[in-house]
Amino acid sequence: MSKRTRHILAASLAGTSIEFFDFYIYATAASLVFGSLFFPKVSVPAQLMAAYATFALAFVARPLGAVVFGHFGDRIGRKSTLVSALLLMGGSTVAIGFLPTYQLVGWLAPLMLCVLRFGQGFGLGGEWGGAALLAVENAPRGYRARYGMFPPLGAPLGFFAANAVFLLLGLLLPKGDFITFGWRLPFIGSAALVWVGLWVRLKLTETPDFKRALEQAPPSAVPMFELLRDYPREVTAGLFAVVGCFALFYLTTVFALGYATKTLGYDRDQFLAVQLLASACMAGGIVISGYWADRSGTRFVLMLGSVAIFASGLLYAPALQSGSLVIVTIYLCAAQTLMGIAYGPLGAWLPSLFPPRVRYTGVSIAFNTGGILGGAVTPILAESLARASGGLLLVGAYLCLAAVVSFSALAGLRKQGLGVFQGR
Repeated sequence: MSKRTRHILAASLAGTSIEFFDFYIYATAASLVFGSLFFPKVSVPAQLMAAYATFALAFVARPLGAVVFGHFGDRIGRKSTLVSALLLMGGSTVAIGFLPTYQLVGWLAPLMLCVLRFGQGFGLGGEWGGAALLAVENAPRGYRARYGMFPPLGAPLGFFAANAVFLLLGLLLPKGDFITFGWRLPFIGSAALVWVGLWVRLKLTETPDFKRALEQAPPSAVPMFELLRDYPREVTAGLFAVVGCFALFYLTTVFALGYATKTLGYDRDQFLAVQLLASACMAGGIVISGYWADRSGTRFVLMLGSVAIFASGLLYAPALQSGSLVIVTIYLCAAQTLMGIAYGPLGAWLPSLFPPRVRYTGVSIAFNTGGILGGAVTPILAESLARASGGLLLVGAYLCLAAVVSFSALAGLRKQGLGVFQGR
């Protein structure tokens, strides 16, 4: 692996790791403290639902960010677009660390929280797709899934770092100090990570595929219109294919953390440690899937991942309601490993659906729109289903349904590789 290749993969991984770290420190804080800090005192479940609603707001912003950043990514290039996405995401995250609470400024607090959360989602909407193209469009033939797994690896690394920071703060600070100022430290400290990400990305050059596409024809005037006109089937299949892995991830992280600590009575720090271990298992699953997909095909591995997500849904309620932290730990580690297998090949499969001239837009819209269906509504719907049924049986059924949706989308799109990869 050449120095240039290492730099490309490092830039792809570093950017998504930072972006997901920013995204997940919000998710963790929403499960632990945002309800009581930014919303009026009605009831603990009502405050938690309100916090989850702000969490979901970013998923609404992500497709809008995908359209805007995809437009410029397909017209002016991958590099400058990725730098802009990172700046927006990072700036919004740091600003959250300085927000006043509801007790100080009333309804201005949740309003400002929602605006900044929207900015986080808008920036992330342009991040994942661009990072995937940066890796895959520089990959040699036969290595695309292995190169394409680096952007997905940012998810477990970012989640691991976010949980580790909150676990460390919980151990070092008294509960009162954590609620007063401790939760702010990860948001403010992320400024240093953003600087590192910018330093890495500003040294990049454009990908061979983008350069060659510009040589062959002028860029599309409006990439989104061309995409929806010529590739509606691929966009639809792509967005439904990601629903299952999004649902599994947020049911075993954000919702599980809130439900386990507030309903099942598990200690917050213990459960964060469990999720820390599970995120490492997810990273292992992504690496396995990258090598496996280069040998057996990305679509085949993704379909097997959907079957595994269905099995995870069947075991969701029995495992989490077992009353044993050991069983919960085993389940979450296994589920996150399967999540990695269902997630890792997306970095190579989604770009293969579109030609270079609309690829940034196509990948970003499919990935982030699917995130609304699989991620945005999942914690809120799961909380409602759990309260309505007095348990997690319906939540597990919801996960099974999400797996069926993804499997059907993958099975229905038999043709693969519409995009032309020039690589290196």
